[in-house]
Amino acid sequence: MTERSRLTVISALGVVQILAWGSSYYLSAVLAAPIADDTGWPLSWVIGALSIGLLTAGAIAPLIGRVIGERGGRPVLAAAALLLAAGQVILGLSPNLPIFIAGWVVIGAGMAAGLYDAAFSTLGRLYGGTARSAITVLTLWGGFASTVCWPLSAYMVAQFGWRETCFAYAAIQLLISLPLVLTTVPPAAIDISQSARTTSQDIKLAGNDRSMFLLLAGLLVIGGAIGSIVGVQLLTLLQAQGITLAAAVALGVLVGPAQVGGRVIEMAGKGKHHPLWTMTAALVLVALGLGLLTFGLGPVSMAILLYGAGNGVFSIAKGIVPLALFGADRYAPIIGRLARPSLVAQALAPAASAWILEHAGVTGAYGTLLLLAAANVVLCLGLWASFRAKRP
Repeated sequence: MTERSRLTVISALGVVQILAWGSSYYLSAVLAAPIADDTGWPLSWVIGALSIGLLTAGAIAPLIGRVIGERGGRPVLAAAALLLAAGQVILGLSPNLPIFIAGWVVIGAGMAAGLYDAAFSTLGRLYGGTARSAITVLTLWGGFASTVCWPLSAYMVAQFGWRETCFAYAAIQLLISLPLVLTTVPPAAIDISQSARTTSQDIKLAGNDRSMFLLLAGLLVIGGAIGSIVGVQLLTLLQAQGITLAAAVALGVLVGPAQVGGRVIEMAGKGKHHPLWTMTAALVLVALGLGLLTFGLGPVSMAILLYGAGNGVFSIAKGIVPLALFGADRYAPIIGRLARPSLVAQALAPAASAWILEHAGVTGAYGTLLLLAAANVVLCLGLWASFRAKRP
């Protein structure tokens, strides 16, 4: 495959990622309040439906990984576009809350088949051990999902209403994402090795491989929980420190550019360092940012920039570290297995953080985040130890 065709695939998947995230994970941030106001459904349930979608995604993520490992990502990503479109239509037509939640179950299946984990697995299946740069570039595209889709959603809701916005996103999936997948993502090679066929069916991990898998799973669970809590509670936490809502929003906006900036720096390194260094840098930056916020040290903007950069690089690390540790043959199914607990953590963490805020206040919430970030640094040191023990 030429470099030009490879760039075409990555660019097409980048557009697909922006639209997939905007049609699912980032949807409730704009639509939740208008939906609750229009229908009278409890806002907590309207927002909580996303958690149900994430739990659904976690339940089927291992299956998605196995299918991509065996058949490639093209049919899975195509199915994701169809599932996201179907879920959006159900949302738009929903006459009551149970049907609305059912729509999010369908969207959750589309999230499992169409967000980063599936896209990373697709690139790993296509490009093998050279997929690191492709994964890095793809995360740069994905970093603009909220930048593109939040304003788009807000405009459509204001002009047409929330139901019509859901229908519009369904049309976008069918008319843009699905054709892009079918016309630009090549089918995976059929002549995969017997090793790949065996491991995609039933991967057995033992010794250091098992230790590395468990440590990495722990890292992704904690990292997913931190990202989910900060994404939901950051404005609340900042306001609890005496910052006005307008200032908190302005500070919160810094997370997006910081994420992209961190990814650009990682890309500039051109893969000359081991992916574990990328993971280490990401976790240290997250811990530093949360530490500054917790203890009120330095400008809040600096703390958020450090956190955002770390979180952005973490998105790359969770894609390239499994590839480096377990190899291309086992990559897709292992990504699927790693995704399940992380998605479950992302689904449950916001509710847990709300309970902590209610009972322990902002100090308890910040302390919990910092403790989680520190635990991830410790787990990363353990991952380094297991990796070095495995090397001959």
